[in-house]
Amino acid sequence: MAMKIYRNEWKYRAQEADLELIENRLAGVLGLDNHSGKAGRYAVHSLYFDDYKDTCAKENEAGVSRRFKYRIRYYGNNPDELKLECKEKLDGRCHKESTIITRDIYEKLFDGRADELYWETEDKLVRRFCVDIMARLFQPKIIIDYERSAYVEEITNVRITFDRNISASKDIGRFLERDYMNCPIQEKSEHILEVKFDYILPSYVKSITTDKSLQQSSASKYYLGRLKLQNMSIL
Repeated sequence: MAMKIYRNEWKYRAQEADLELIENRLAGVLGLDNHSGKAGRYAVHSLYFDDYKDTCAKENEAGVSRRFKYRIRYYGNNPDELKLECKEKLDGRCHKESTIITRDIYEKLFDGRADELYWETEDKLVRRFCVDIMARLFQPKIIIDYERSAYVEEITNVRITFDRNISASKDIGRFLERDYMNCPIQEKSEHILEVKFDYILPSYVKSITTDKSLQQSSASKYYLGRLKLQNMSIL
């Protein structure tokens, strides 16, 4: 069995002006990732799952050192290219597993038909998720959308992402249709910068991205979205 590689993931809340300055500097030394296309930015749509106790959200809030969450994701306007992902966190470092799924698999996961799907697939990640659905009653909870630009340094496996206009929706049944109402989860001018690397962050990248004006944060977009919608329901 291959050993899991956990990557560093530093998250920062950043104002638009600071984010633009950092991105302009970074664009001079790194290339865009393969999702970017001509526009340089692309939409990310994620449907997050949690168990009947909302364990994933509560562990994030409590800062539990070892935790995980499941999501289904697609990019741009093409919901036919779906990915199931499991993101694990261990002592501040991250490991992500990902697999392509069909629309049929998506519908069975969404509807909770894990007992049926488990015997139909040989995909290890799908099977593991099926077990968690059956044992812990995982179900879809929230949609998180945002606009991303991403830069990569392939030699040391560095990835820098700029996530803007992050929003949440509880209209989970319309995830693939994209015609749901969204609620911003941060102030209009506030966005998120993420710095991801295995072991070494090149000094020239570190000097650009580690701005003292940025506020480091461990909170996930999933948790921030759940918190925002929860607070709105109280008002």
